[in-house]
Amino acid sequence: MSGNIELLNTTLAAAKAADRAALIAYLPAGFPTVDGGVEAVKAVVAGGADVVEVGLPHSDPVLDGPVIQTADDIALRGGVRIADVMRTVREAYEATGVPILVMTYWNPIDRYGVERFTAELAEAGGAGCILPDLPVQESALWREHADKHGLATVFVVAPSSQDARLTTITAAGSGFVYAASLMGVTGTRASVGAQAQELVGRTRATTDLPVCVGLGVSNAAQAAEVAGFADGVIVGSAFVKAMLDAPDEAAGLAAVRSLAGELAEGVRKR
Repeated sequence: MSGNIELLNTTLAAAKAADRAALIAYLPAGFPTVDGGVEAVKAVVAGGADVVEVGLPHSDPVLDGPVIQTADDIALRGGVRIADVMRTVREAYEATGVPILVMTYWNPIDRYGVERFTAELAEAGGAGCILPDLPVQESALWREHADKHGLATVFVVAPSSQDARLTTITAAGSGFVYAASLMGVTGTRASVGAQAQELVGRTRATTDLPVCVGLGVSNAAQAAEVAGFADGVIVGSAFVKAMLDAPDEAAGLAAVRSLAGELAEGVRKR
């Protein structure tokens, strides 16, 4: 069975044709439980998410902040395994019909086996993988198997990426480019937005792939701001925090569906 890279491509193209950015939601598998994680994906899609990234919980998620680390810890203590991630992708895709990607560090795939992982992800209906710590120069084996199984390979670029490096990264990727801009400790909100906008511009100069931004967006106004210069707005911690802060799972599902609705309105007001 072939994966759903074409569904991802057509979904992002449809958002562009509608003159808006796509809303891409991130949620970890196995959080708060495996069943609860599947329901959370259904909830964000019901609220308006176009694409979903399912996180593969990792014991040392070095690129994730404390909110996602907390959710990963809950999932791992609950015994989540790669089989549960594949189940989440399968059930979420069958229930929603939207592109579902897996976001994971390289080590779990390497230990599981690249051919096994890509074949199972394609069979589950997955659209591809986001691989934040896989160097492009070491990605040939992954890309060979991903291409064979119809899966997108999404690489991450950052404001520190030089133009020549951007060209190398985007030439190897497919689906979209994940543009990561760190928010928080330095600079004002406006300056962080300007930094992300500059990165999107430099990335677009190297590729025709959509460029989607993960920027710490948590509300409709921020979503609209990022949608003004990006092809997609990626939201993760805000959804996870909504689940963590809820008094029970039902309230958490209602909260993420509501937040997705607000953000979906935001990306339409670019």
